[in-house]
Amino acid sequence: MAVLAVGLCTLDLVYAAAAAPGPDEKVQATAQEVAAGGPATGAAVAAAALGSPVTLVTALGTHPLAAVAAAEVRGRGVTVLDTTPSRTDPPAVSSAVVAADGRRSVVSVNAGGTSAEPPAELAGLAAAAGAVLVDGHHPRLALAAARAGRLVLLDGGSWQPVLPELLPLVDLAVCSSAFRVPGRDTAWASATVLQTAYGVPFVAVTAGPEPVRWWAGYRSGTVPVPRVAAVDTLGAGDAYHGALLHALAGCAVPVPVAAAVEALAYAAEVAAVRCASFGPRAWLDDPALATIMAESTSWRLPKR
Repeated sequence: MAVLAVGLCTLDLVYAAAAAPGPDEKVQATAQEVAAGGPATGAAVAAAALGSPVTLVTALGTHPLAAVAAAEVRGRGVTVLDTTPSRTDPPAVSSAVVAADGRRSVVSVNAGGTSAEPPAELAGLAAAAGAVLVDGHHPRLALAAARAGRLVLLDGGSWQPVLPELLPLVDLAVCSSAFRVPGRDTAWASATVLQTAYGVPFVAVTAGPEPVRWWAGYRSGTVPVPRVAAVDTLGAGDAYHGALLHALAGCAVPVPVAAAVEALAYAAEVAAVRCASFGPRAWLDDPALATIMAESTSWRLPKR
């Protein structure tokens, strides 16, 4: 079933090094990769690799670097709807250093300074999609898609100004352990606020190798994460959300708790594969991913 990913697209320059450079220090990279990035973009690529027809709605423009990012995403089987086709400024360019222990350091302007208006066809695409993922980086696009979508997923990497308006439209929010609602000092306390103050029916928090914690009304629980020797954690959350997008497409709304928990476990398997390879795309050729896909051919979530 077709799915929609709405949000940020960057051009990522990714370097492998023994350690991230310190102040006033230069380091020699041992490898480098160039690919499109951003939460929605990474999720779109992952969902497409798992077998979903995917459209990415983002803001790029005509700059040569934007063309590189768009071509790379299209080369991964994702349809790209550029909402700023006449923009001439360069797109956001992210630089990331992945240390030997798999941890990463990232610098990016994200969507700062970019104003993207919803195109006429966005509402129809969202309404027809089996699931819609928003990352909130282009607020007007996120709100238009969430208002029209039948099942809306939020990639909650960090608090953003649009969230008070966006959250009441979300069916399932999966946040990182760094996510904080203003005035709350933990991701767990923030998850409670998403439910009680904003009415999000199902909220989960990922924490790297630690179990995923989830809340659904008065019910809560954890989902174990596969153990893996982490080589590169950059984009692991994007892979996780892409797997959720693929898994939940066409699921009943509200999402049954059992279905959501099963999807969280499936996404954890996919994200573990992502962490085992350096670079934003090498993991897509990992035999372990092919095994997950083969084993999931008979796997079904409760649908409509």
